[in-house]
Amino acid sequence: MEANPRTLAPGFNLLSVTKISQRSIVFYQTQVLLITFFAYAAFHASRKPPSIVKSVLGPEVQLADTEIDRNSSSIDTGWAPFDGRRGPHRLGELDLAFLSAYSIGMYFAGHIGDRIDLRLFLSFGMFGSGISTVVFGLAYWWKIHNLGFFLLVQIVSGLFQSTGWPCVVSVLGNWFGKSKRGLIMGIWSSHASIGNVLGSVVASSVLAFGWGWSFALPGIFLILIGLVVFLFLIVTPEDAGFESLEKDVEMLSDSKAEYVVASEEIKGEEEDLLQSGSPVSLAAIGFLEAWRLPGVAPYAFCLFFSKLVSYTFLYWLPFYIRHTAVAGVHLSHETAGMFSTIFDIGGIFGGISAGYISDRIEARAVTSILFLIFSVPALILYRTYGSISMCSSTGLMFLSGLLVTGPYSLITTAVATDLGTQSLIKGNSRALATVTAIIDGTGSVGAALGPLLTGYISTTGWNSVFLMLIVSILLAILFLIRLARAEINSNLSEGKWFRESMPVR
Repeated sequence: MEANPRTLAPGFNLLSVTKISQRSIVFYQTQVLLITFFAYAAFHASRKPPSIVKSVLGPEVQLADTEIDRNSSSIDTGWAPFDGRRGPHRLGELDLAFLSAYSIGMYFAGHIGDRIDLRLFLSFGMFGSGISTVVFGLAYWWKIHNLGFFLLVQIVSGLFQSTGWPCVVSVLGNWFGKSKRGLIMGIWSSHASIGNVLGSVVASSVLAFGWGWSFALPGIFLILIGLVVFLFLIVTPEDAGFESLEKDVEMLSDSKAEYVVASEEIKGEEEDLLQSGSPVSLAAIGFLEAWRLPGVAPYAFCLFFSKLVSYTFLYWLPFYIRHTAVAGVHLSHETAGMFSTIFDIGGIFGGISAGYISDRIEARAVTSILFLIFSVPALILYRTYGSISMCSSTGLMFLSGLLVTGPYSLITTAVATDLGTQSLIKGNSRALATVTAIIDGTGSVGAALGPLLTGYISTTGWNSVFLMLIVSILLAILFLIRLARAEINSNLSEGKWFRESMPVR
């Protein structure tokens, strides 16, 4: 099977057609990994500016001269309509507008993504999101102080951004089988944290020139990466002249119960789905049918609470750092934004380690629970001792990012791909975008709720915010307990863990 230049992305027409036959599947897999990595990193970079500029847009903060970083001004003037006593509330509502549109759009985006050209759909979302991010920044130069304008722009941006995740995960699922998927996607999922770091650095570095630049530059970067996606992204192996890899992405064998409660329940669900006439080959799976797939609902609701915690840090950590003295010193806006990247750097290691561990023990739910359990004392320690010194704040922030981001990255990548290509639907990759959208869309509802609640709760004290985060983590654990128990029983019954622990002779 040879590649047809017409089926390749238009950017390849700029290259010599005679060289197409010389490109191996590894060449295309590497290209897909890099393009989707930078595509979603650019998405996340464009999400960071709201958190960086919160302390600039927000209400005035009076600080004693002895407590101010030398690079900081003594008074934050704020930007109407986010200044004043209700400023934090309105900042939380701004986050809600974006994330609510994002979560709602996610369900539709996954459904659409299973039915149209993912390359066009993804590039369309990147162009639209980049433009809306730039428009938000233009409010600085246009002197706009209307809350409705900011809310509308965030809603539009959220809808465009919702196209990203189902598309990139679906494309990746088309190109890679199960082998070491957790590790590969753990490394690949670091795009979110790297994008957060990039967005924080860029937005913070130009903040002194006006907060509008903090939005304009990430928005332009997103548009440029969207152009690369449009020109060079290859959606499926067939487009490049290779055989379909669907056989390699069937994730659950008949002997595994990795994402089910019990085998009898699986059989019942399989019979119900098959009797209902579910499409199991090349047709895109229905929205309700995807919800009924084993493991989809528990992981979706777990991600609801896990993402609530992660996105609270994403949108409020620079604000928290700015308003919490570290070693008796309040950091400047720019320094607080830069310092918050420690959490995202920890998230890079968290996603990779969670993917690696889940591959080694062949238990995604168990791995997620372990990370969630240890994140509770990490958050308590960060809140209690993080302000003692820069050293303690750095170490505890890094640890919190590692443990909080680990399960979030695992569920949104390897788990979503596993569930979207499981044996029940016979490796139907056209179900992958729908399943991914359901899981991440439900998680995004929690992501919208967390920053909103923080905007209201933070006015009563940050201890209340951390209590909310800890309760959310405990609820996330509850949704995975039955799945984890099934994984443990399956691995023990097959002797996997015992066999791997035996010395080799």
